[in-house]
Amino acid sequence: MKQSIKIAARTLVEYVFRSGSIETGFRSSQPLVDGTKAHQKVQKTYGKNDKKEVYLKTEIPFEEMTFQIDGRCDGLLISEDGSLTIDEIKSTSGSLDAITEDSYPVHWAQATVYGYIYATNNDLDKINIQLTYIQVRTEEKKYFQRSLTREELADFVMDVVAQYAPYARLRLELKRTRDESTKMLAFPFESYRDGQRKLAGAVYKTIHEQKTLFAKASTGIGKTISTIFPSAKAIGEGHLEKIFYLTAKTITRTAAEEAFRLLQEKGLAITVVTITAKDKICFQEQVNCDKTECPFANGYYDRINGAILDILQNETLMTRPVIEKYARKHTVCPFEFSLDLAYAADAVICDYNYIFDPKVSLQRLLDEQRKKSALLVDEAHNLVDRAREMYSATVEKETFLAIYRMYKDENEVIAKSANAVNEYLLEKKKQNQQLEKELDEKLVHLVDAFAYAAEEELMRGGEAEELLLNGYFSAQAFVKIARLYDKRFTSYMTLEGSDVQWKLFCLDPSHQLKQMGKGFRSKIFFSATLTPAGYYMDLLGGKAEDYVVSIPSPFQRENAEVLIQPLSTRFRDREHTLDPMVQFIVHLLQQREGNYLVFFPSYKYMLQVYDRFTASAPQEKVILQETGMTEERREDFLNSFKENEERLVGFAVLGGIFSEGVDLKGDRLSGVIIVGVGLPQIGFERDIIKDHFQANGHNGYNYAYVYPGMNKVLQAGGRLIRTDTDHGTIALIDDRFLQPMYQELLPYEWQHYSVGGKASGFSRG
Repeated sequence: MKQSIKIAARTLVEYVFRSGSIETGFRSSQPLVDGTKAHQKVQKTYGKNDKKEVYLKTEIPFEEMTFQIDGRCDGLLISEDGSLTIDEIKSTSGSLDAITEDSYPVHWAQATVYGYIYATNNDLDKINIQLTYIQVRTEEKKYFQRSLTREELADFVMDVVAQYAPYARLRLELKRTRDESTKMLAFPFESYRDGQRKLAGAVYKTIHEQKTLFAKASTGIGKTISTIFPSAKAIGEGHLEKIFYLTAKTITRTAAEEAFRLLQEKGLAITVVTITAKDKICFQEQVNCDKTECPFANGYYDRINGAILDILQNETLMTRPVIEKYARKHTVCPFEFSLDLAYAADAVICDYNYIFDPKVSLQRLLDEQRKKSALLVDEAHNLVDRAREMYSATVEKETFLAIYRMYKDENEVIAKSANAVNEYLLEKKKQNQQLEKELDEKLVHLVDAFAYAAEEELMRGGEAEELLLNGYFSAQAFVKIARLYDKRFTSYMTLEGSDVQWKLFCLDPSHQLKQMGKGFRSKIFFSATLTPAGYYMDLLGGKAEDYVVSIPSPFQRENAEVLIQPLSTRFRDREHTLDPMVQFIVHLLQQREGNYLVFFPSYKYMLQVYDRFTASAPQEKVILQETGMTEERREDFLNSFKENEERLVGFAVLGGIFSEGVDLKGDRLSGVIIVGVGLPQIGFERDIIKDHFQANGHNGYNYAYVYPGMNKVLQAGGRLIRTDTDHGTIALIDDRFLQPMYQELLPYEWQHYSVGGKASGFSRG
């Protein structure tokens, strides 16, 4: 019995002719863009008998397989003499002069497959194939046409299928073993923790019913395995084909890798790839994707298919070290390699931006693939501010001034366009209009014109000036975000010396998150601190019909002693309360054993307390979080916390790298002290966020300051109780913890607190 493979024509030819695909990295030099509007403009020029968006489908037997190939051709043109032409439209932001008939074999391949399907289905002896390129700004068009016989079409398509067949055969075998293993897969532990079964059940139900879930699941419940396991089972039941596990931090990516590794050890046959940021995984001393400078980029497309077949035949958990090993073996760029593997793997572990950021996302995910994919969004509370970054963009006057000076004697077009932006920003500075709700269309037009000029220069080849390249990417990002601009955005100016920066700032990312997540079968947002639920549902694009579940801690709350010391940590009071605070911390440590983490709202405040603390308690061993710590230094910091050794006190920043996603189980950590309620520093951006939500019927101060701040507090406190055998102390230092607004945000597990030192034998100070 032949095995059936359903595949889109575009997917088929992009595997065989990868060099024409549009992606990130060194492929970003490709001028082609997805331009729906440009396509529609071409289609409006069609004659009355011509057809657009024609669906085509055929079956091709090949060896032991049957390929079901389908797709939509952009146009089917019917001439007066009855001859037929398949039209494939491609839009570009670059110059059409740079495109020749042979520039993009993949486009000919896609159109030829469509021609074969139509000719075969309609018993035609020959058909014309046309490529139509349209410049998105000028709407200039360029056409190339070939006439192919039915035999020529068949020979070409069978050759493409033959090249794809080894990969298809491997994918079929991997899918067969995967599906069999998922049906047999059992939960990897002897029993579920309290609440764990409820979370796993909610995730499965959400995927089964094609819904969205917001899950607040307390620290220590085992959220990673409780979301991945039911998703794997959903694959076995035919509901899913792919899982995306999205994270904000490296340490949570490691937890996901370990969960998949555990399931694989229990028999799950699933392929998993982790995408590591380009600047971390690049083999070069400095990231340079120029093919003349990087041997891993040069000839990448000639070797990538062999590399993919090799790694899929021999590996199932493709972590960074594994990808690096095979990338060196096949001399391919490890970052681009991981992106290509993401389309082949059953599960992808990556940063949020590969799905939600319009400048970075995995663009080749077709609608059909999205319908069979689930998003598991870990530590989803982080996505709010991350999304604001994704949907914001800035241009700087100094950059355009520097480009103008560099090119004024070399390239008049670039110099003129760069100077136009420079002078316009200078004029905005003179106007002193700091905040604008409406999009400045003239600025966008000027920046877009510069991007066009820069792109033409970059497309000529040769060694690109880093300044021009950075300016081009900055301009492209600015224009892209400008296209998203609506009532949820604002624009503002900042001045740094002689520089002028103009920022398009996303105040409310909910709509854009919803748009970028559209088409996926299910989205599961989960965190220990999705509190209050309404706030996170509002900002993460939730709807009334979405599922919501809140799962309490499985551990006895008596495992944690909770103290509130009502000292003011407000900026104006810090000098006055510094000594009482240090005295409280010293006394607490004197009466308790074990390692402690102390979290502060800023580095500066942390250093102030550190100086007083080390003078008051010279016997205590203290380590400090440093700014810009490398991954190795972070690991050293965490590995310093050991059981049954000399006590260690770690000073760290609230909301920083050590306040979430860190597991110091057992006696490695005996207490957490949190200084302050975590409010973001009062500033211009936070205030305009506050004003925006206040004007839209919400408590603006809570949305901008209180909820994000308390989330940091809850995350930091969650470092303490990680298993049912963990015990320890959580001390909260700030008088605001006793105010009703903050009390409502404290979890049930912390509500048995004692106030001040007296209840525990301490002086109030």
